[in-house]
Amino acid sequence: MKRSILLLVIILHVVFVSCITNKDTVYLQNKGTTTDSTLVINEIPKPYRVQVNDILSINVKALDEELVGIFNPVQSATSSGNISQGGAGLYFNGFTVDLHGNIKFPVLGEINVLGFTIEEIENKVKDELLSQYFKESAEIFVRVKLAGLRYTVTGDAKSGVYTLYQDRVNIIEALANAGDVALTANRSDILVIRQYPDGQKIHHIDLLDIKAMESPYYFIQPNDIILVKPLKRKALGLGTTATQTLLTVASIFSLAVSTYFLAKSL
Repeated sequence: MKRSILLLVIILHVVFVSCITNKDTVYLQNKGTTTDSTLVINEIPKPYRVQVNDILSINVKALDEELVGIFNPVQSATSSGNISQGGAGLYFNGFTVDLHGNIKFPVLGEINVLGFTIEEIENKVKDELLSQYFKESAEIFVRVKLAGLRYTVTGDAKSGVYTLYQDRVNIIEALANAGDVALTANRSDILVIRQYPDGQKIHHIDLLDIKAMESPYYFIQPNDIILVKPLKRKALGLGTTATQTLLTVASIFSLAVSTYFLAKSL
């Protein structure tokens, strides 16, 4: 009798410990780290600095649009109906940063943009145009944009490479765009693999804690890789709910009992 009760206690313990609860799935929980229901985000995203293989969309405008047509290959191709201004259009007609950190710009030739912010590149291109091609009276305007925010999601989620055409994207928006993570994902330890001039670095962020909004990795950057690890209970092969876990344990117990009696009868 005591053995039966002990076995029942063990099974119930496994069931309740193994099933996934709200604490494992709800994003940005207040774990006692904040006193106000409204959290002010103190972390201000640093301006992104252009890296190798980034694709830039550069648009030059002036009072006389015919003078700047040669500097706007994407716009010219779109207006002629040859190619759309989506991801494919920017890939073929945008300005790709080569391994030396340069882009090849019409008339101006190679311009080094590695490590520059978008605003700094706008000023650099404008200064070069004014010194080599235009006069101040042309009143030119230069706009530089990244050709989308491209990132990768892999692990216990819908893996893939995604692109969002926004200036700022936080990690929860990025995961939602990818179809969110699996129920069995470990949201308390999401890995962000970020590219730097000296190589890649791995960062950790706990999306279950509201303090994640203050993390420097809460807002993603182009070329980020978001790695989603599974919960340990998934690795053990247990169910995600109490019912599934109970059925798994019952199956294992039934197999063990059958094996025992079969071996005993031989």
